[in-house]
Amino acid sequence: MRASGVGGVPVVANGTRRRRARCRRVMWAGGEALVTVGAVLLLLVAHQLWWTNREARQGAERKVAALEREWDAAAPDAAAPDGTGPADAGTAPAAPPSPSMSPPGATARQRSYPATGPSRTGHSRAYAVLTVPRLGLRVPVAEGVGKRDVLDKGYAGHYPGTQQPGRAGNFALAGHRNTHGEPFRHLPRLRAGDTIRVETRTATYTYAVDQILPRTSARDSGVLRPVPRSAVRPAYGYTDPGYYLTLTTCTPEFTSRYRLVVWGKLLSMRPRSR
Repeated sequence: MRASGVGGVPVVANGTRRRRARCRRVMWAGGEALVTVGAVLLLLVAHQLWWTNREARQGAERKVAALEREWDAAAPDAAAPDGTGPADAGTAPAAPPSPSMSPPGATARQRSYPATGPSRTGHSRAYAVLTVPRLGLRVPVAEGVGKRDVLDKGYAGHYPGTQQPGRAGNFALAGHRNTHGEPFRHLPRLRAGDTIRVETRTATYTYAVDQILPRTSARDSGVLRPVPRSAVRPAYGYTDPGYYLTLTTCTPEFTSRYRLVVWGKLLSMRPRSR
């Protein structure tokens, strides 16, 4: 609204000035709100991508060191409760194959599969160490695949119901691809023949990477069977019994829509040296 001023010069009415002032205040407040929201989002991203990795990696390193100290201090001739030999920190035994099982070099028809019993550890307790030389990876292995109790600590989690290391069947593990230590972020870098070690209180088991399934459904339970074989992409997997290691993680990065799977076969077992 305009009014005639002295000499006919238009003058802006007070009501117009007030409306413009209100608009400026609203725009300024909106800009401040957007800046605040952006800063909060950046902090959340930094927390997820940096802080959780830092905390989980440091915690995993401490746990690996603690396990090694515990194993080195343990009496070498301590009998396990089930009579199989030295105890593995209260977990399911990781002893060499029993007389009822043939060694890895035996034919598939000669191998047998004992039932997988529950772990003797408390749920989520670390009991082994996974080492992948090509990736410079060395992380604890804990029972279970819960996020808060296992995976978010930067550990590799053992799928309940799958076999224990060195036993005939499928020893299957899960780990984060991104955030919380992201131990399995670089699994796609593995190649056939790369070695993977699993250390327990009593022994070190060495597996060799054999197959890599780049992508399958998150519900593809076939990859966890005693004789692992993808139910979605059956060209990947096995038909004969054996001593298998399975590593699973999410793919593509920063999503959980699909799963990446790495399979290995047992090469050797040696008693843990002190």
